[in-house]
Amino acid sequence: MKKMRSTLDNLKVIYEDNHLIVVNKRAGDLVQGDQTGDTPLSEVVKAYIAKKYQKPGAVYLGTVHRLDRPTSGVVVFARTSKALTRLNAMFAKRETQKTYWALVKVPPPKKQDQLVHFLKRNQKQNKSYAHLKEVPESKKAILDYKVLKQLDSYTLLEIALHTGRHHQIRAQLAAIGSPIKGDLKYGADRSNKDGSISLHARSLALLHPVKKEAIAFTAALPENDALWAACSKD
Repeated sequence: MKKMRSTLDNLKVIYEDNHLIVVNKRAGDLVQGDQTGDTPLSEVVKAYIAKKYQKPGAVYLGTVHRLDRPTSGVVVFARTSKALTRLNAMFAKRETQKTYWALVKVPPPKKQDQLVHFLKRNQKQNKSYAHLKEVPESKKAILDYKVLKQLDSYTLLEIALHTGRHHQIRAQLAAIGSPIKGDLKYGADRSNKDGSISLHARSLALLHPVKKEAIAFTAALPENDALWAACSKD
């Protein structure tokens, strides 16, 4: 996809304190480095911390979770090892609440529903296939969706995840005939101009890893996109 990577100039910080930092990831950003060699979001955040707090040495930053590269939205990083350990445990135990927004061209068969599939990942294709019944090496995937808004040609869905599987939302929506806008890998009829897919990690709620207070973060919708702009209008 086109390289719209975050830099210090366009990094969007939602929240920060001594223990964690939460940012709104742009579509096209890698959360953590991979074989492409492209600068990941984690390094941009480190540079931001180093500059803002005038840290001369190495900046500690722990990656807690990831979003697919073409997806935008809330990403949490840990600023201390204590916070990383506790956040990792929360995510592993599904003690967080993740809410996603997705645009689909073909409306799902129901206004709201729970989808249960068994996803089998194909490593070579970097793709997951959804099955209605358990198959060898598959993992159970559960999500709830509801229609939030009907636009002229697209439908806005809100999705709550109960499991965290590889490409789960993309694969499960495709399995019911409602692939996400721009997601060629999962059956969309055309790509988005910037190579993104219209899937946005809208909000994340969790218990602060140190203060033990309930906190929630909401990521603004992608800018310069008429469809996403339409979603935020009454």
